[in-house]
Amino acid sequence: MLAHGAMRPSRNPTAELSGRLVLIGLASAIVCLGFLAVTVMQGQWLIDGHGRPVASDFVNVWAAGRLAIDGQPAAAYDWTIHKQVENAAVGYAFEGYYNWNYPPTFLFAAAPLALVPFVPSVIAWLASTFAAYVAAVRTIVGARTGVVLACGFPGVLWTFTTGQNGFLTAALIGGALALMDKAPIAAGVLLGLLTYKPHFGILFPLALMLDRRWCVVAAAATTALLLAAASWDAFGTESWRAFFDSVLVTGTVVFAEGRAGLNKLQSLFGLVRWLGGGTTFAWMLHGTLMAVCIVAVSLLWRSRVAFDVKAAALAVGALLATPYLYIYDFPVLAVPIAFIVRIGLRKGFLAYEGTAMAAACLLVLSFPLVSAPVGPPAVAIVALLIARRAGCELVLSRSRPT
Repeated sequence: MLAHGAMRPSRNPTAELSGRLVLIGLASAIVCLGFLAVTVMQGQWLIDGHGRPVASDFVNVWAAGRLAIDGQPAAAYDWTIHKQVENAAVGYAFEGYYNWNYPPTFLFAAAPLALVPFVPSVIAWLASTFAAYVAAVRTIVGARTGVVLACGFPGVLWTFTTGQNGFLTAALIGGALALMDKAPIAAGVLLGLLTYKPHFGILFPLALMLDRRWCVVAAAATTALLLAAASWDAFGTESWRAFFDSVLVTGTVVFAEGRAGLNKLQSLFGLVRWLGGGTTFAWMLHGTLMAVCIVAVSLLWRSRVAFDVKAAALAVGALLATPYLYIYDFPVLAVPIAFIVRIGLRKGFLAYEGTAMAAACLLVLSFPLVSAPVGPPAVAIVALLIARRAGCELVLSRSRPT
């Protein structure tokens, strides 16, 4: 029943399926573009109603880069000094504060961005990282379909409006997985660059070693070490010491105190805390989820399932495993979805697979309307789709003669 039911390919040819996906992605992309246009006209994005730059999350990158250029890289982790430079970046004192909690290696990206005024800088940042993200999804899915689906994924809205780095994270993860077979050294370099957000790479070393992809591991480790050494030489020991101190402060502010807004924290930890659970209980549940992810990825990457399924599982596992996850990170969810689409175009989509992916996308889109952690259920839906694919492949592989 499984072989003739759940795995029965769609009756539509691949070209027809691809065409329908392009239409859906194009419609979604037009909606996203219209939303961004409205936010600009209302003075909520880039330039406000008084003609001043809108202080988005990107202001912390610009301010940190400015301090690095001025020879004060460690001051980026000093909330008082950093806030003053943030105010200077937009030309007025705005409410709130966007702290800099990235390792000093990311100052290599921040410093050039601070060489130009804030608004042109944020436009250049978003344009370049968005292009990299689209290129990664295009490499996974294919030319036209991949580009349109990448542009139409609802998560792009929240990265654009915040000026955050979700496109870069998705480009590094998606690019590394897409290149792993054909260009393992390039894939490893991308994973080494991902250390600017190390909490997204928790599962990668395990999967790569189990699959004996030593070339990728060596390239990733070398890239990470060279970056760290170069940043130590350029920005000094004090910047690294300040970074490690800031990790503890950020952990207290985000996880224990929830000052950034528990409804904004899109991990299982954030969901439990938003529902009223205590910090200890939330850590217990999230720790259990991390253990499940480790076991699942270990079993899957040692199995005989297709690489596309393994890659999708590792990408979605990166989102499940980290407790520090925000809505602007969700272009990363487009990566496992892209692998599911690639499998579907080649082998046919399973029953309700398209509906489930649409539901996950709608959850991501609904974030500002419901003001709740919609990320965990969206990621869970995609994870279940991947688990279903893996289960079907394992059953079929065991039924084939050896």
